[in-house]
Amino acid sequence: MKKIIALILASVMICLAFAACSSKSTDETADKSKTTGTAAATEAKTEGGDETTEEAADAASDLQYVKDKGNLVIGITEYEPMNYQDADGKWTGFDTEFAEAVAAKLGVTAEFVVIDWDNKFWELNSKSIDCVWNGMTINENATKNSDVSDPYVKNAQVVVVASDKIADYADVEAMKDLTFAVEAGSAGADAVAELGYNMVEVNTQADALLEVSSGSADACVIDITMANAMTGEGTSYASLGAAFELNSEEYGIAFRKGSDMVAEVNKIMAELMSDGTLDALAEKYELTLVK
Repeated sequence: MKKIIALILASVMICLAFAACSSKSTDETADKSKTTGTAAATEAKTEGGDETTEEAADAASDLQYVKDKGNLVIGITEYEPMNYQDADGKWTGFDTEFAEAVAAKLGVTAEFVVIDWDNKFWELNSKSIDCVWNGMTINENATKNSDVSDPYVKNAQVVVVASDKIADYADVEAMKDLTFAVEAGSAGADAVAELGYNMVEVNTQADALLEVSSGSADACVIDITMANAMTGEGTSYASLGAAFELNSEEYGIAFRKGSDMVAEVNKIMAELMSDGTLDALAEKYELTLVK
């Protein structure tokens, strides 16, 4: 009998010992989980704080961001006379020289990157580029998606057709049955869409001219600056000409929303207007400044 009682007591003691160990293990696990969770939360908060701080710093001074990296990355398309390549493959044009003059005053290098014009604001906001500087029309779409500089060059959207057909089209109504080639995302595309006429979207304004020249489209709508430079006698498209203007516009430079680059570039632009730099460029490239 005594042996049986002893065995029972021993079993009870073993069970109590296991229960105590299990409780301790559970408590330690809970403490460890709590500690780990707190540390992770602290780390996440710190990382989030750093990211927020970095974003805030970028938003606070886009100008400093550009100066720190030493270059101004400019989104463009090949568009004569604003930005185009010379015989040696070097970028030139009114906007090219204008941007280089501004970059020099900022103490950075101007770097030109060809972009898809239809995605220009995505490129800008993702920081693939620092600005859009390529004969960009100041319109509602531009001001909604970016902060835009003061206007600097006058422009208009014009209808270009074969020179021997210009007399056939006295007004826009006479063109209602034509197919228009337009650059996707351009002011020309907006103008044709507003008319409700049939259009084919292409990558660049130069491609729109090519469509008309090849007979794939009846007409195109492009900037008058390009039409003056690339159509008519002695140009790449001697058989094409501008029929008439659809509207009048002004060019501006697009920066990210809230960017302090706008005020700085406006200040430099005013200096270049005052010292005659922009007048000389406008005369060189046959453009009209906004004054």
